This record gives sequence, C-alpha cells and structure tokens, in this order.
Amino acid sequence: MSNQKINFYSVIIGTELLNGRRKDAHFSFLNEQLLKRGWEQKGSFVIEDDQKLMFDIFNLIKSDPNSVMFCFGGIGATPDDYTRVVAAKAFTNGKMEFHEEAKNRIINQFKEEAYPHRINMAYLPINAKLLTNVVNNVAGFYLEDRFFFTPGFPSMSQAMVMEALDKLYPKSNIEKYRNTMTIETSENDLIDTMKKIPSHLDFSSLPKIIADKRKVVISLAGYDKDEVDKYFQYFIEFCEKNEKEFILEDISL
Repeated sequence: MSNQKINFYSVIIGTELLNGRRKDAHFSFLNEQLLKRGWEQKGSFVIEDDQKLMFDIFNLIKSDPNSVMFCFGGIGATPDDYTRVVAAKAFTNGKMEFHEEAKNRIINQFKEEAYPHRINMAYLPINAKLLTNVVNNVAGFYLEDRFFFTPGFPSMSQAMVMEALDKLYPKSNIEKYRNTMTIETSENDLIDTMKKIPSHLDFSSLPKIIADKRKVVISLAGYDKDEVDKYFQYFIEFCEKNEKEFILEDISL
C-alpha cells in the first residue's frame, strides 16, 4: 500500500484522558512516527470507554477504503476493557477465538497467575495477528493488516506502533509538495483568492498579530507539484498587485 494514498486515523480510548486524570501521549507519538515515514493523519478521536461510541467510530473508519487505524487502550482484562469485543463486532462480525500464540505468551509470562483473568487478553477477533509487547509480553493485535489495537500504556503501545509501521507502512512513495508564505495583511483581504483553490488541495490560513501588525500564514500542499505551484502563485500575484509585504516562510514555526 506504500504507493497508495492512505488515510491514517487514531482512536484514543480512555475516560481518564477526558476527565483530566491522565495526559495523552499517543497522538503526538503516532504523528511523529507517521511524518518521519511520509504519512499524515486524516483524523484522530479521543473518546471515553463507551461501547456504542467505539463501535460507531470503528465503522466510520472502516467505511473509508483507504483507512489505516491505530487504536490505543481498552485491550486489558478489566470489566471496562471493551476494545477487543467491540473490534470483533465491527470487523469480524462478532467472531472471536482464543489466539493460541497470544495464550502461550501470557502463560509463559505469568505462569499460574495467567488464570483466571489475564488469559482473557488472548481472546481476540478471529484471524488476528499479534504485536509484540516489550514490557510484559501480552500481545497487541491487528486485523486485515490495517486496523491496529494497542494498550493504553505508552511504554507498551509505542513499540507496537513502530513494529506495525516498520513492517507494513515503512515509507510512503507518494511525495507531497507544500508551499508556505506569510503575508502582511488580513484574512479578509485574501478570501477571494482563497476561493480559487480547489477543494482537493491541502490549504490552510493561519492569522497572527505580530508587533500590532496583522499577518496571515498561507500553506498549500498537494501531490502534483505543478498544480500546487500554479495556485500558490495566485497569492504571490495578490501581494504584488496590492503591494503587500510577504516572505516565503512560515513564521508560526
């Protein structure tokens, strides 16, 4: 799939994140790893431990034929760990099984303490493949080579993210071209020019006030360099026509 446009999604599950008891570390790590490999996230969801909400979001992501999902949290053995069951409902018609290799890893790690509860972490959607847990050997898992499920502990999940990307999505072969500029003007002055930009291009406008002067950071990106250059030139022409100062840099970085 490295030659295709892939839409990466993250689903970060944990009521404790939303009520402020814990800080999220998953989004920034996944984003960093994707960008290093030439990928970007299409969307990210931070949600509470709600089975219907999880199911709906999994189905939303599944409906995108180019989706790849990384899900964090909820694959443990406690009563509020719903992810394995909900993943089965969304991706394998509810069918689950005890994964023999996952069972063996748990038994080897915990011996007699694998029962009666820890062993249930090996009860996975059918046809699941395993991700290595470098901390305690309780595997994460993935389905269809594109839906990945990892623990909520960053010390466990981060190695799994890298394992999955290195194995299946090591590097995008599709180059994205981006042009940026900072214009001394207001966004309102640029709206007519903005309307000329095709919706399939990655466009953003970020207003800033620096030393009491209004500035706008324009970013335009796409997979056709000539097309990106063509529409970016409209902003340069606006500046030249209206005598607006600009630099070909992103001052917000």
